[in-house]
Amino acid sequence: MITPFGEDGEVDLEAVIDVFEHIIKGGIDYVVLMGTTAETATLSDQERSKVVETIIKTNNNRVPLVLGIGGNNTAAVVSLLKNTDLTAFEAVLSVCPYYTLPSQEGIYKHFKHIAEASPKPIILYNVPARTGVSISNKTTIRLANNFSNIIGAKDATGDLESVVSLIDNAPEDFHVISGDDAIALPVVLSGGSGVISVIGGALPYQVSQMIRLALEGEVDAATVFQNQILKLIDLIFKEGNPSGVKKLSEHLGLCCSTVRLPLIEASAQLSHSILEAHKALV
Repeated sequence: MITPFGEDGEVDLEAVIDVFEHIIKGGIDYVVLMGTTAETATLSDQERSKVVETIIKTNNNRVPLVLGIGGNNTAAVVSLLKNTDLTAFEAVLSVCPYYTLPSQEGIYKHFKHIAEASPKPIILYNVPARTGVSISNKTTIRLANNFSNIIGAKDATGDLESVVSLIDNAPEDFHVISGDDAIALPVVLSGGSGVISVIGGALPYQVSQMIRLALEGEVDAATVFQNQILKLIDLIFKEGNPSGVKKLSEHLGLCCSTVRLPLIEASAQLSHSILEAHKALV
């Protein structure tokens, strides 16, 4: 889920509620808060707390919530896990340590400490394009086998062959979740559990229908929904995330397209392309 800002750049809590309601009315299964798409890195502790508090209250236990808690300082992540009230959450999404380029053994020990500290199940988040290092399938499977509360992995490597290999070799009850909208359908058809989606924040009905149909083996029907949204998926990432999906959300009347530096708003040309693609969809 994005974090809506007003034109003044401040968090818009009314729009937070509007976006959240739009998402769950679209039929999604759960909402992830404070991930990359939320621009979490640019939010103050107070802002994060206020947004989370607003969503918990708005949700009123209607759908499961997942909270992003991760970083490249293992001790700090462990401390945050221990000092955050996670009562309202079903799981924690924790990103691979970024920037410091740890070895696979360092990544394993990082998540070992997180698993031992967390009162909630953990979903690993592998996104090497942002972190600079990938959680290898071998490390993921090792963690899954050794810690029962590491229940899944959001794989945003974009490498379908590697994702399928992870699905084939992970424990049977381990959830492999696509972190790439563009390959979500083939991941699910290969045995994946679903997608943690960016475009699903704007087009929740299309994404949820596509995934449910795929899980039911209705390939042709699922492909119809995929083909409807593929162009928009490509467009919303053209100038960075969440600039594109915020522009689409603005077109939908949900919020302003304001983002915080160092991100900038989608260009006029891209905004026009997103609008035209959305018109073609509806």
